[in-house]
Amino acid sequence: MSEFLRSDVMIAFAVMTVVTVASRLGGYWLMGYVTITPRVRRMLDALPGSIIVAAALPVAINGGGVVLLAIAAAVAVTIIRRNEFVAVLTGMAVAALARALGFGG
Repeated sequence: MSEFLRSDVMIAFAVMTVVTVASRLGGYWLMGYVTITPRVRRMLDALPGSIIVAAALPVAINGGGVVLLAIAAAVAVTIIRRNEFVAVLTGMAVAALARALGFGG
């Protein structure tokens, strides 16, 4: 049997799936009891950006110059074009080009 199809791996996947679905559904259920005030709306509107920062900040701190250059390019494109998809593509292209030119690790 392959490593991927071992029973303990499948059980781990199943448990992670159940926990993920339960937390998502639990969040929807809990928000049913929250009154959406302007302050709560502002908080909810800020969540996607804060999640991205929380995921990207450790990479930026530990990634070195190439990563910082790619993030700076993505931020610049976001400010200029207001298009996150184009910004992500730009950041990836800058990182790939910098690595192809021999910068970074």
